[in-house]
Amino acid sequence: MAGLFDKQADLYLDARPDYPKEWYLWLAARTLQHSLAWDAGAGNGQAAIAVAEHYEQVIATDISEAQLARAIPHPRIKYLHTPLSMSEDDIIRLIGGENSIDLITVAQAVHWFDLPSFYSIVTRLLRKPGGIIAVWCYNDITVDSTFDTAMKRFHDTTLPYWHPNIQHLFNGYKTLPFPFEAVGLGCEGAPLAVDIPKEMSFDVFLRMVQSWSAVTTAKEKGVDLLPKVVVEGLESAWGGSKLVRSVAYKAFLLAGKVKL
Repeated sequence: MAGLFDKQADLYLDARPDYPKEWYLWLAARTLQHSLAWDAGAGNGQAAIAVAEHYEQVIATDISEAQLARAIPHPRIKYLHTPLSMSEDDIIRLIGGENSIDLITVAQAVHWFDLPSFYSIVTRLLRKPGGIIAVWCYNDITVDSTFDTAMKRFHDTTLPYWHPNIQHLFNGYKTLPFPFEAVGLGCEGAPLAVDIPKEMSFDVFLRMVQSWSAVTTAKEKGVDLLPKVVVEGLESAWGGSKLVRSVAYKAFLLAGKVKL
């Protein structure tokens, strides 16, 4: 997925929801040590910042240099570029070595990964016993029946432009392979469903939609999925561009440990 989010990196930075602090507390309570964590697909570092509140050092990696260039500095976070050309052994050496990681997190990204390769790396890196991997995503945003109906009409127009991997996200990670032993926070086929509340204006919502990979892919093919008439229709259903509304992101969490 190299480059998929490079073009909309600035939009991505300011238009995504904040993940609940409780998630990180839940995960920290399930790891035996709190020395080293790895946030894979870190993007701008949103999740890594929260992980750093509970672990002495966080290695945050991404294949996108554009995303990492906008990452939030933190004294306990080391941001590293991991191009697709890197081998599994190279990544393991870079992150910390086998059996060294207490927590691995992947926020809104694991569905883009080469899962067999990534899970092989995870199995080698996680501390045994005591290491945990957690992956999560969000898909729908709900506001009210009027806006949700308008949103579905727009979302349907984006379907031809999503990468096939996005189906895992659309399914709320219910179809995502996750070959790890459950730790009480969802399991393969049955992720933990959580609503993420957020207050936002229509302008912030629009920036989020503009950051979608499908919107960018369509534009590259000469198709504008957000012409003026569509934006105006969504804005009307919202109630105005500056109106701040309470919304809920539908999120899904899976956590587990290496099966011994």
